[in-house]
Amino acid sequence: MEKKVNLYRGDKPRIYIIDVTNRDGVQSYKMHLANIEKAVINHLLDEMGIYQSEFGFPAHQEYEYKSPMNTHFERQNISGNLDLQKVGYLPSIILEGWVRAIADDVEKSHKRYKDLKHLNLSVSTSDIMIREKLRKSEKEIIDGMTYAVKRANELGFEKIGVNAEDASRTRHFGDQSYLEEFALAAKEAGADRFRYCDTLGYDTTFSIRERVRRLAEKVKMPIELHCHNDLGSAVANSVEGALGALDADVDAYINTTINTYGERAGNADLVTVLLALKFSSGLSEMDILDPRINLKMAWRICTYTSDVTGRPIPPNQPGVGDNAFSHESGIHADGQLKNPKNYELYGPEDLGIPPKEERELGRRISIGEFSGRHGIEHILNSNNLTVRNIDEAVDLLTRSVYSKQDEVYDLDELKLIAEYPDQVRLML
Repeated sequence: MEKKVNLYRGDKPRIYIIDVTNRDGVQSYKMHLANIEKAVINHLLDEMGIYQSEFGFPAHQEYEYKSPMNTHFERQNISGNLDLQKVGYLPSIILEGWVRAIADDVEKSHKRYKDLKHLNLSVSTSDIMIREKLRKSEKEIIDGMTYAVKRANELGFEKIGVNAEDASRTRHFGDQSYLEEFALAAKEAGADRFRYCDTLGYDTTFSIRERVRRLAEKVKMPIELHCHNDLGSAVANSVEGALGALDADVDAYINTTINTYGERAGNADLVTVLLALKFSSGLSEMDILDPRINLKMAWRICTYTSDVTGRPIPPNQPGVGDNAFSHESGIHADGQLKNPKNYELYGPEDLGIPPKEERELGRRISIGEFSGRHGIEHILNSNNLTVRNIDEAVDLLTRSVYSKQDEVYDLDELKLIAEYPDQVRLML
């Protein structure tokens, strides 16, 4: 078979980023994102050069949500973002939906969203989850997954990923490697990528690199890394797992969330992963990261997401925390003043962090349900935003207060409402 040439780096593999904030991140305990906020996050990810956003559950079932109303909101989220992509608000990023690896989910996704072209199909593969959660046999798991993948291909989905939940606790080595058997079956059925999920953060950096390398050498297909932070190693494991895929000469895709959001202890942090790939010893010279990445978007996307979720960025968070470029020790401060490179691998300018006075001025604008037509018109005009119809804009802003559960707007949200009112209406 002729080797497929990688689009961005000749015949050498690269590492791409798939952000899962709008799917996995929002599953953080007591975390809420309105649909308009999810759309802005997708827009900022697109401007950052992120390859793909896992943006929702296209096969959502009412029983999986607290109420049928939440199901309605998810449909608005998916429909609205797909429509925003069609009209140019999300020009480059791929929008991908997460479904269970069963044919019924694939068929529902296709029926509901004709413009959805990318799916990731997920099922557990570890002994304990197959036995205690799914209560099926290993053969039943593979049979169901392969049938679902074949249906996705028959229905015309362009990219199909297969996820092995709890891959790190699945049998790996020797002639009895169930993970290899599962991955090979996915490839044979027509999957384009395989997602290795360290669902409980169980791997070490040594084990994940070796396991992914062996798996990639066996199946010869791109590998995704989906790592959780239960033992504090999500970023390190994601990077090492990706390097294992590159060792086997296949592309790697790292799953991230903004500000480490995610279930339990969270997922691999988007900005920290990018910093590690760009500035770590031995990696900075390798040129392995997707060249479209714009790290200068880091501050903007992290602060926006922190603002809309109400979750402060930890002071010591790499790159964007308040203490990331603070030096108190006399020796450190002296060295930093003489040359910042003495104690900094990268500077605030690399992450797009503005001067302090600009940060304090901010981009947040208060528009409440009682702001009134003239007040809203003044705010739009003062920010050089032109709307199709002021009464329509007032209606959308007033209605979105309830969706956002907040009367404070970001400038990017106002721009979205002003420029794409029809799509915003779909999401409210």
